[in-house]
Amino acid sequence: MKPQIPPGENPAPLSFRTEHYEPGATFESRRQPWCKVGYAVTGVMEAHVEGRRFLCPPHYATWIPAQALHSCHNRHDVKFVSIYIERDLCVGMPAAACTLALSPLIKAILADFAGRHITVPRTDADIRLALVLVDQLSKAPRRDSYLPVSNDAFLRHITDALQADPGDNRSLAEWARRLQTTERTLSRRFQSGLGVSFKEWRQRLKLVTSLSLIESGNSIGKISGELGYNSSSAFIAMFRRQTGVSPTHL
Repeated sequence: MKPQIPPGENPAPLSFRTEHYEPGATFESRRQPWCKVGYAVTGVMEAHVEGRRFLCPPHYATWIPAQALHSCHNRHDVKFVSIYIERDLCVGMPAAACTLALSPLIKAILADFAGRHITVPRTDADIRLALVLVDQLSKAPRRDSYLPVSNDAFLRHITDALQADPGDNRSLAEWARRLQTTERTLSRRFQSGLGVSFKEWRQRLKLVTSLSLIESGNSIGKISGELGYNSSSAFIAMFRRQTGVSPTHL
């Protein structure tokens, strides 16, 4: 399925699209003269930008600079917001694609525009609100990817082990004892080196892993066990918190 894609010319200095895409929607590779921010309200969109893979689950967006070669697709049902911004308004934004953490204010502005079916701000009030949105996006925390990595030896020991076994539920205190350091030290290193807590990083890993397992046709029960959950309901609850939908509906 190939959904309709915006025209080759930027329709306005700032414009929005909120669309529902069924499983299998694809956006072929392209370069565009304006900048783009992609944000999934529910579900997960996958983007490839200049050869790098990004995930867009709820609460996180993918920043795509002007003229960057990119494509997108969703393996499952998704409600997706696209923000197109004239490059002159993007002073201070990253030169390369990255993941942005979206604040409640950013999501509230986008929800307001979507609720009023605003695709291009035209009134003075809406233009002011749109400029607040751009300002907030420029201040949003930035990460190389949804699941960041670090060259820190302590962190790599943990993250490599967890990627090899996402069902490993050892606590940070247990990892600290194994590495002969303190829990507080590891906690600080996660925040400074990866920008997220140990708990948040591991939960993101479980989500990313579960998407691949779901795609491969594994049952919810099997996925729950492989990811270290005591029950399917616990896994479903985590998945719903992270994506806004149940894995049973994908």
